[in-house]
Amino acid sequence: MVLAAGLGKRMRPLTASQPKPLIRVNGKPLIDYSLDRLSSAGVSRAVVNVHYLADALEAHLKERRSPLVTISDERSQLLETGGGMCKAWADGLLPETFFALNSDNIWLDGPYNAFRELSESWDPDKMDALLLLVPHTGARNFTGKGDFHMDAGGLIARRRSGRIAPFIYTGIQLVSQRLLRDAPEGAFSTNVLWSRAIEEGRLYGHVFAGDWFEVGNPQAIAPTEAALKRG
Repeated sequence: MVLAAGLGKRMRPLTASQPKPLIRVNGKPLIDYSLDRLSSAGVSRAVVNVHYLADALEAHLKERRSPLVTISDERSQLLETGGGMCKAWADGLLPETFFALNSDNIWLDGPYNAFRELSESWDPDKMDALLLLVPHTGARNFTGKGDFHMDAGGLIARRRSGRIAPFIYTGIQLVSQRLLRDAPEGAFSTNVLWSRAIEEGRLYGHVFAGDWFEVGNPQAIAPTEAALKRG
């Protein structure tokens, strides 16, 4: 599932007339980076949720065949990340285990494909979700304090107050439908579900060996384009 329904407020003024997933970086819409990576990893079907300027995004995706895109329509209510996944699940659009990723992700793989890395590290008996994490050295354009700590077994915990966390969430995860059980109704963040998984010892991380680019504002576009051109 590619999460593409957000308002793109941090990307203003570029999102005044187009949804963030259609903003071009190096001549290519942001969402196509994610969809092309899914296709190259052998994923044949993707679910994309839409809300803000949904008609434009849906028109862009209409002709796509690899992966074949199914729309999860949130025009009537923006459901945020957690609510969006739960709606798609309730509508029967998602399998038992699925990748979920943000529509503004750009990354350069390391020795292995990111989706292959997650798949090979996945253990359904102990995991509700497996998050792809990157150390600060691999997080381009990122200036924050990090998101997670991780122990030797891969269990993750949130950044402690006043501390720097060594790992940043890339916006890519492998999810079991178990994570979505007994979820709140309406709009809510995936953070709600992650908090429960952390308490139950079922939220894990996998460290990504490639480079990941945060493209959260207009100022991040130029350095990202320069890095992509360098390969």
